[in-house]
Amino acid sequence: MHLGRTTVSKFLIQQLTGIRGANDLGALLVDVAAAVKAISAMTAKGALGGYLGEQGATSVQGEAQQKLDALAHEVVVRSCEWGGLVAGMVSEELPQPYPIPAEYARGRYLLVFDPLDGSSNADVNVSVGTIFSVLRHDADEPPAMGDYLQGGLQQVAAGYAIYGPATMLVLTVGKGTHGFTLDREIGNFILTHPNLQIPSETSEFAINTSNARFWEPPVQRYVSECQAGRAGVRARDFNMRWIASLVAETHRILMRGGIFMHPRDTRDRTRQGRLRLLYEANPISLLIEQAGGRATTGDQRLLELKPQALHEPVPLIMGSRCEVERIERYHAEHASGADLPFSSPLFNERSLFRPEARL
Repeated sequence: MHLGRTTVSKFLIQQLTGIRGANDLGALLVDVAAAVKAISAMTAKGALGGYLGEQGATSVQGEAQQKLDALAHEVVVRSCEWGGLVAGMVSEELPQPYPIPAEYARGRYLLVFDPLDGSSNADVNVSVGTIFSVLRHDADEPPAMGDYLQGGLQQVAAGYAIYGPATMLVLTVGKGTHGFTLDREIGNFILTHPNLQIPSETSEFAINTSNARFWEPPVQRYVSECQAGRAGVRARDFNMRWIASLVAETHRILMRGGIFMHPRDTRDRTRQGRLRLLYEANPISLLIEQAGGRATTGDQRLLELKPQALHEPVPLIMGSRCEVERIERYHAEHASGADLPFSSPLFNERSLFRPEARL
């Protein structure tokens, strides 16, 4: 079949054959794709549409809410609430689940989403995106809070849209990770990147180095080795990237490999991490694993976590398998004390005895 003619609707019919609830799941993903088109149009207009800047409200996370955050949230809700496909929704923009209005039928799925990831980048025209995850809800009753707290392995579909030079929709229904590009002339998503595969090896990493003083020793060890380049223990040079947009970082890794790190740190010991498990880390991790990569907290496979709250933050390290496994090994060695002398105070950044300073 010619890739240029495979629309997202046709692709879903093929992928979902034999899956329970296939028709409804496919229809829901088409509704999400329709919302993505509308959000894409808004982000493309930017200041011309009056969409940039702050909303004047504060998000669930205590951050200044952008106008595009609120608008994108409304677009997704209005696109998906009426079709009898979802029983409820969770959005980054709401403290509690969104119940389906009484005048609409309830479906058998739950939609959890971040309507505009990286929205603070929109004012400077850097790529932003939408992240979503679909879970089952087989009960006749409206979903309770606990019904949304499903582990990442229970996702039946996940994906993201990226609003960049081209708008792309990347999704999985558990049969690989696939990318679609929006053809604006016909108004449809066309399959352009089937069966994405992340190279197992990479020489590119992404992390916010301004937080280096807060990192755990295994992450400090890994990054210092990358920075040492070919003169260090890795014996090759690495490039560093940081966009501050999870969607953009994920997209780069899916397209050419790499590793992304948003590790736990010591800034706030009451929080395990910064990214939200249900609607950011879980869907991204499923996409990464379906493309042959790996996703972890450092200590545990991320998709095996049991969510405890709707907006629970977690650390996320994901991308090329070999590099993620190396960081997991560094965490294990640190836990057992086997990473000495690296973690010893004698080898900190200001010491003459750090390994790379010895002659």
